[in-house]
Amino acid sequence: MIGTESRRGQEGAVRVDAVRADDARPDDVPSAQATPPATASTTATAAGTATVSMTATAARAAIEEVVSAEAAASGLGAEMVRLMRHFAAWTQRAGVECGAADRVLLARLVTYGRRRATDLAADVFLDLSTVSRQVRSLVDRGLVERHPDPEDRRGSLLSATEAGRAAYQSAVRRREAELTRLLEPWPAEDRTLLTRLLKRLNDDLVDSTYTSLGPGQHPVGEARQGDLHA
Repeated sequence: MIGTESRRGQEGAVRVDAVRADDARPDDVPSAQATPPATASTTATAAGTATVSMTATAARAAIEEVVSAEAAASGLGAEMVRLMRHFAAWTQRAGVECGAADRVLLARLVTYGRRRATDLAADVFLDLSTVSRQVRSLVDRGLVERHPDPEDRRGSLLSATEAGRAAYQSAVRRREAELTRLLEPWPAEDRTLLTRLLKRLNDDLVDSTYTSLGPGQHPVGEARQGDLHA
């Protein structure tokens, strides 16, 4: 009897251990039901969620870019006004005879030689009446002279006089000397970056102006090169 009960106890212990092992198996070893395989539906859902997330991110980035461009335009506009105001004050203090408008017109005449007033107006994107007034002032000061136009007896060709060339070159030398003094403490990479970005801005302004007003007789490239000498 004792042996039989002992065997029954052992068998019961074995059954209990088996049950405990079965109970523990789902926790110890993940089953197929615990991690179902990915299906086409779940994959499509995940892809759709990712696409929506990417679209929302792109939209936010676009909005931030627009806001950033507007903020940059506001700040740049204010700084450009400051620059023009300070530069005008500097030219007055330095006693530079040529103003900004004079330098632009003289630059075209010095660089390209004799030109009609209509050509100058197209070069600098101004109406003919404005350029005519500036030309009269330059002629009265002996900086520009008129010549008969062989192709149009009623018109005339304009050219810079020796005094006009000297005045223009003197203004450029003084400007470059002042800018050299200001830029000397700057790191070389900052000076290069400033020049490159200002040139890019000016080129874009030329392109935009030609797009809105039409190219006229002169290509964009010529206008860009002529502006370099102003």
